Amino acid sequence: MISQTTATKRVLVAKPRGYCAGVDRAVQAVEKALELYGAPIYVRKQIVHNTHVVKTLEERGAVFVEETEEVPEGAIVVFSAHGVAPAVHEEAAARSLKTVDATCPLVTKVHNEARRFAANDYDILLIGHEGHEEVEGTAGEAPRHVRLVDGPESVASVQVRDPERVVWLSQTTLSVDETTETVARLRDRFPALIDPPSDDICYATQNRQVAVKEIARESGLVIVVGSGNSSNSKRLVEVAKDAGAGASYLVDDASHIDDAWLSGVDTVGVTSGASVPESLVDGVLAHLAAHGYTDVHEVESVHESVRFALPHELRRDLRAGS
Repeated sequence: MISQTTATKRVLVAKPRGYCAGVDRAVQAVEKALELYGAPIYVRKQIVHNTHVVKTLEERGAVFVEETEEVPEGAIVVFSAHGVAPAVHEEAAARSLKTVDATCPLVTKVHNEARRFAANDYDILLIGHEGHEEVEGTAGEAPRHVRLVDGPESVASVQVRDPERVVWLSQTTLSVDETTETVARLRDRFPALIDPPSDDICYATQNRQVAVKEIARESGLVIVVGSGNSSNSKRLVEVAKDAGAGASYLVDDASHIDDAWLSGVDTVGVTSGASVPESLVDGVLAHLAAHGYTDVHEVESVHESVRFALPHELRRDLRAGS
C-alpha cells in the first residue's frame, strides 16, 4: 500500500517511465549522425513514436521520410528503432545510401528468431498490431512463414500448414497480459506451439506496465504521457484501467489535459511511454501543481540499468574521427 499523507491532492509518479535503452540509443544515433556528417540526415519513418522528439530533431536538421526512395541517392539515412525488412536494406543499397541502423537490439533479436524458425520451416505466429512498423519489419524477414495474430480475437482465424510445427513471436511493445491471453488461446488450438527462446516483449515495456499497475490501484485518474501512434504508451492506458484506475488518458503533453478530468480526484497517477522525454512529464507535473496537486511521490517498482551501445556504423566513424 502506498502511504497516504495529510495533503488532499497528491500525485503518484511511476518509475520506471519514459525513455528506454532502445529509444535513447535511436535518438542519440540521429543526434550523433547530425554532429558527424552534418545536416541534412534522412530518417526513414519516425525514429521513435513521439511527435515532440521528431519535431526537435527536425529543428536540428533531420528530414523524416516515409520510404527509402524519398532519400536522395548517396545520402545518409537512419533506420528507426522499430526495425526494417531486408527489402528496405536492399533498396538502400541500390540507391547507394549510407545507412545507420538504429533498430532496437531487442527488435533485432526477434528478427533473428524469425529467420531461424523460417529456416527450419516453422509457421511463425507473430502476435502484433497490423500495420505497425515493427510488425512489418519482422514479417519481412520471413514473409512466407509469418501469420499475423492481432490479439486474442483473431486466434480462431489463424491458418497453418502443419500444427506440429508452429512457434509464436511477438511485437516487443504489447500488453503483457493480453499477449499471455493470446498465447493461451493459440496453445489451445495448437498444443505443439513452441515458445520463443526468451520473452519477446521488451524489458522496458514490461517494467512500465508493472509500474503503472502499482500506482493505478490508488489513482482516481492516471495520465499517460505519449503520442497516439505509440503502441507501448496506448498499452499503458489500457493496463492502468484494468488495474483499477478510475480513469486513464493518453496526452502528448500538458496542453492536452482536460481539467474536467481532475474533478473530484484526490490522487492522480502519472507515467510516460518508452519514447517520451522527461521534460514532457515535468510539464504535466507543473500543470497538476497549478491545480493544487503539490504532494508528489515517485513510486519505484523496478530498477532499470540497461544501456545499449550506439549503432556500429556510428561507433566506427566516431573512432575514425577521433
